[in-house]
Amino acid sequence: MNKPLVVGIGGTIGGLSSTERALRIALEAAGEQGFCTRLFGGDALARLPLYDPKATSRTDEEQAFVAAVRQASAVIIASPGYHGSISGVVKNALDLLEETARDAERPYLADVPVGLIATAYGWQATGSTIAALRSIVHALRGWPTPFAAAINSQVTKFDDEGGASDAAVVEQLRLVGRQVARFAPLVVHDAAALA
Repeated sequence: MNKPLVVGIGGTIGGLSSTERALRIALEAAGEQGFCTRLFGGDALARLPLYDPKATSRTDEEQAFVAAVRQASAVIIASPGYHGSISGVVKNALDLLEETARDAERPYLADVPVGLIATAYGWQATGSTIAALRSIVHALRGWPTPFAAAINSQVTKFDDEGGASDAAVVEQLRLVGRQVARFAPLVVHDAAALA
């Protein structure tokens, strides 16, 4: 890999969701800025076992996820708003980043720009979900980008071609992708060196 990486984390179990479609739009915009992108969508997140802090080994899926985040110059996290907060599968993936706690070069998401996206069937949960994501990113020492996309999926519908019924929403998602690319260090991280 000779280009810096943006990792996308988000989606739901059970097929391609509005959340994952939104995340794909943001990642595409980051890719247009010269970054490689890697998506950990709903299917990938569903394969991560519940995080066990006392486990002495990790599955191949867990190892691949942690290695990708270690290599990332930026991250975009997208979550559906479930009962006013982030979904369990997204939180489980973020909990797995505890594996990076003792990394000498960059523990957790230290100094990494992180774009945020929340989707919900109504406006109320979008705001509280973004707030929860910001709090988690701060706890992981990351830098939430100034703009976060809050999408009411009751109003905005995504299509199979990578677009949405509201052009303003597409532009907001693209802005998330452009901001993480703009703020990301233009370096390629070596996962082995970070471990």
